[in-house]
Amino acid sequence: MRRAWVGGRGRGLRGRTAPPGLYQSAENRLPLKPDGRSYIEAADATLARNNTGIGFHSCTIMPVIRILSRVAKQALSTPGCGCQPLTVAVRNVSFSPRQVTSDASFHSVSFSETDHPKVLITGGLGQLGVGLAKLLRKRFGKNNVILSDIRKPPSSVFHSGPFIYSDILDYKNLREIVVNNRITWLFHYSALLSAVGEANVALARSVNITGLHNILDIAAEHGLRLFVPSTIGAFGPTSPRNPTPDLCVQRPRTIYGVSKVHAELMGEYYHHRYGLDFRCLRYPGIISADSVPGGGTTDYAVQIFHDAIKNGKFECNLRADTRLPMMYIDDCLRATLGVMEAPADTLSMRTYNINAMSFSPEELAQELQKQMPELEVTYNVDNVRQAIADSWPMNFDDCNARKDWGWKHDYDLPELVTTMLNYFGVETLMARAN
Repeated sequence: MRRAWVGGRGRGLRGRTAPPGLYQSAENRLPLKPDGRSYIEAADATLARNNTGIGFHSCTIMPVIRILSRVAKQALSTPGCGCQPLTVAVRNVSFSPRQVTSDASFHSVSFSETDHPKVLITGGLGQLGVGLAKLLRKRFGKNNVILSDIRKPPSSVFHSGPFIYSDILDYKNLREIVVNNRITWLFHYSALLSAVGEANVALARSVNITGLHNILDIAAEHGLRLFVPSTIGAFGPTSPRNPTPDLCVQRPRTIYGVSKVHAELMGEYYHHRYGLDFRCLRYPGIISADSVPGGGTTDYAVQIFHDAIKNGKFECNLRADTRLPMMYIDDCLRATLGVMEAPADTLSMRTYNINAMSFSPEELAQELQKQMPELEVTYNVDNVRQAIADSWPMNFDDCNARKDWGWKHDYDLPELVTTMLNYFGVETLMARAN
């Protein structure tokens, strides 16, 4: 009978195979003795009889593990039943710090009103991370939310709450962060976006796929509740576009989209295979005033406000009639917290569409010109971005999110334009005063 060793006391996880990378390799697995004990348990007993004073625990340091391996070899070669010695190759024994009972499955932690989750946000200096940290700190307390990135944070971010360096390609570093800070919720925002990813496919593959694998393994090992955002870019030209349902053909044409489909399916697999509490939202284009556009195809809808306030002119890199689903950042962050707080038994799927509005560059410009009649808008189409946009949904069907966990947006196009102009108007007046 094959048995995968996962705990410090040599208990097997029956009926499940550990996620790759979490536990010892197949060639290092040890069988049971005839009396039902593991050879590690037999080794521990042997040490006790020899008055070594060393007992086996899940936190045993490596020198002790090597001693146990040698004793295990001796136990294998000198059975006490009088039968012929059994020769088994033993290299070294490594263990996960997480102890799992024979009938256990991975699950996320539930919280009382006074026991808040401890949150880690990766890729935290992107468009959404800082705003999400601000929202979560109001909800759970400043010190319970750790923002992380590989870049140096601006002073305002650094002094607003805990910030640490975190490289998602460094598995050991990530694992130490989760363990040392007792993380229970993880929001994984590290990714290269659509247009940037097409310019550097190798880097996008490394960050968006290899980094995801590290996150999934660590989240499964430590029973985290994991959120990974997906995107309108997870669909392709063969997907129904108006509207696009939660479940349909997904054949994206960008490395960003391919990596997000991979993330959706891997997260769902880890949920069904290992019990990982994986949750995912497909974001539409996200519009926010306090972030710099980061190379996404929908970023024109943010850049137009920057340029309109700065010089009264805007050159759009998409066709005037290119319709895409969009959302104001406040709605996006509320939806993200909403799906993470939703009781597990209310979720009928692991990945949901969410939507608020759908418009074209021309419609956005017309709404903006109602309040800024002098704004001049021209079009200089970027063929790469246009091809990407033409393969994406025109509108999202998000009925399942509204039904399952009560999703409801607050901002339509008129409210979006007014809010953005108010923000930039105040910012401009303050800059001029300074």
